[in-house]
Amino acid sequence: MLKMQKSFSLLLLALLAVVVFIFVLWRIDSNPRTDDAYAYADTIAISPEVNGRIISQPVRDNQRVHKGDLLFQIDPRPYQAALKQAQAKLEGLNQQIELTQRSVNAQKFSADSAHAAIASASAAAKQATATLRRLEPLLAQGFASAEEVDQARTAKLSAISKLDTLKLQARQAKAGVSGVEALVAQRAEVAALIEVAKLNLEFTEVRAPFDGRVASLKTTVGQFASAGKPVFTLIDTSHWYVIANFRETELKNIKEGTAAQVYLMSNTGVKFDGHVDSISYGITPEDGGNLASGLPDVRRTINWVHVSQRFPVKIRITNPDESLFRVGASAVATLNTRS
Repeated sequence: MLKMQKSFSLLLLALLAVVVFIFVLWRIDSNPRTDDAYAYADTIAISPEVNGRIISQPVRDNQRVHKGDLLFQIDPRPYQAALKQAQAKLEGLNQQIELTQRSVNAQKFSADSAHAAIASASAAAKQATATLRRLEPLLAQGFASAEEVDQARTAKLSAISKLDTLKLQARQAKAGVSGVEALVAQRAEVAALIEVAKLNLEFTEVRAPFDGRVASLKTTVGQFASAGKPVFTLIDTSHWYVIANFRETELKNIKEGTAAQVYLMSNTGVKFDGHVDSISYGITPEDGGNLASGLPDVRRTINWVHVSQRFPVKIRITNPDESLFRVGASAVATLNTRS
């Protein structure tokens, strides 16, 4: 009897162990958890868009700044001088265009006068030709003298000659009419240079594009800043994430929007809610092929056993505490795939 009780107890314990094992598997499958995680926020490199020496830097390393705050200022004097020079050149061009336009108007008036003189000379030539044609038949009949005919012939030749001369002068006057198109094109070019100069002058003040925190500031007033060369980093503190590396076997139940709860190793007593923002579709493998650089590099912890690869899951935090969150801080993430 005692032996049967022991066998029953062992069987009961075995069944209980199986139930506990199944429950643990279900729990792990429905609430995957990982401590291979870290806090993350978007960052940008603050770089000037113009060259120059820093004359003002009202921020310090690790300082919190707001959108629009002045981060540093580059000496604006060279760009102010360039703007004044371009504006003076534009003013000179405007005056030159005005004077040239007056000259063009005079040239056009001269050309128009030449055309009017041609019309008058053409009418005189026609009249002289008609007079000669009337007198030549009368000479044979004795109604006109030879002198009158000669005078009419001379008048015709003189009128034609004057007409030819006026036509030549008209062509010369027309050819001499210039324009202001080239100067107008130059004015457009100078106007564009003025806009560029204004933009460069505006770029001498570098302001925060969003609320954030200064990081890796290693320069001060007097340093020469080069366009496109980073001066420091700005962390976007308006959105915080936790990058959690889950095993590939756990990804089947993880989707965008899956509820998450995380805590930071710096303060394990404070829990933060969040949701899955995205799931990575590529990492750099340790033992195969050459893939494009820039993919996450997630190391396996056991090299002699084929273990599941881990893929980064990006979790967006809905209630971050900026005093606790730091880029790279260790975190623990638990997902609720049942939600």
